Amino acid sequence: MINKTDKNYLVSAGIAILITFFIIVFSEEAFIAALEGLKIWWEVVFPSLLPFFIIAEILMGLGVVHFMGALLEPLMRPLFRVPGVGAFAMAMGLASGYPIGAKITANLRRKKLCNKTEGERLVSFTNTADPLFMIGAVAVGFFHRPELGIIIAGAHYISSLITGLILRFYKGNEVSSEQKYIHKKTITRNIFIYAVNELIEARKNDGRSIGELLGDSIKESINTLFMVGGFIILFSVITEILIVTGVISALSQVIDIVIQPFGLPNTLILPLVSGFFEITNGANLTSQSLAPLIHQIIIINSIIAWSGLSVHAQVATMINDTDISLKPYFFSRILQSILAAITTIFLFKYFYQGSHSVFLPYLQNFNTLTLNAFILISIFSLSILITSLLISILIHFIQKIRIIFFYYN
Repeated sequence: MINKTDKNYLVSAGIAILITFFIIVFSEEAFIAALEGLKIWWEVVFPSLLPFFIIAEILMGLGVVHFMGALLEPLMRPLFRVPGVGAFAMAMGLASGYPIGAKITANLRRKKLCNKTEGERLVSFTNTADPLFMIGAVAVGFFHRPELGIIIAGAHYISSLITGLILRFYKGNEVSSEQKYIHKKTITRNIFIYAVNELIEARKNDGRSIGELLGDSIKESINTLFMVGGFIILFSVITEILIVTGVISALSQVIDIVIQPFGLPNTLILPLVSGFFEITNGANLTSQSLAPLIHQIIIINSIIAWSGLSVHAQVATMINDTDISLKPYFFSRILQSILAAITTIFLFKYFYQGSHSVFLPYLQNFNTLTLNAFILISIFSLSILITSLLISILIHFIQKIRIIFFYYN
């Protein structure tokens, strides 16, 4: 008798054999798609993510993340119902993109700095696209309109934060006893002394020398990026096979029935289906489609918020050895896709006309391979952390002098 698990094994094996067969049959198309995926990984993903991966590993080892977590607890807990260290995952995820938010969240869970539910909340809204991709690749590279970068990035980040606020109600009655204890210590002692003690304790527990920590951080980061590159290349090939075999065309006919009530042209169906699997191909096809600009931007932001099965597979790999479930992440991608589409409509109507004169001078010389791009992302990440830190400290002092009272789990 074949049980459900055995059936899943058989289905997985069958799909793998089928993909292998089509790769052999369409070897030329598969090779070209693999080269395109490799080019994207080597020229964009690898140089943009490697510094952030290394820095994240070093900060974890030095105990800086524990220090930030203690200071940011009064902000992150009432807003998102996650520990203060979640601010680090949020800032790094917003600034450097997929899949660093998931990687940091998984590390926090392994170190027991968050519980299972908090990890599921974190990974669902901190694993976002980066400004280098949205402004450099999409707005400048695909559309040749730098001013659109502000709208695309703005809609993506706003929808991500709204998703995080909504997810605070996910398993709302569940509170970790460990986090209750941490929160109690934080508010009953001097928050700065507590934060410093957390840093020192974390550094002692790590125990590695600076040289050893740096070497381990580089090795871990490069290994992770090779894994990310493998996913990008694999899904580029799979997407190309689905196109040449006519699968995406067949799916497009079904999607056409769904999008007709929304007034979207059928020229956006192929990009939408392609973006379901891989966001870069979907965004590129959307920019080339014969459709009104606002419709193109709505679809692109929905695709970026969904992030594609390629990124989903990367996230699944990052959290593989933890107890974090992928189901909340999957449903949060659907939720953010809807929120991103709605947010795009408002931002496009209110900011697009003025963006030509306000933002264009700052973005028209934007080049994804220049040092200015890296500086822009670094400043963005740092500003998020500093702003969050200042707000958290303000909340702490308001509680201390008893101007207002509020309670949170």
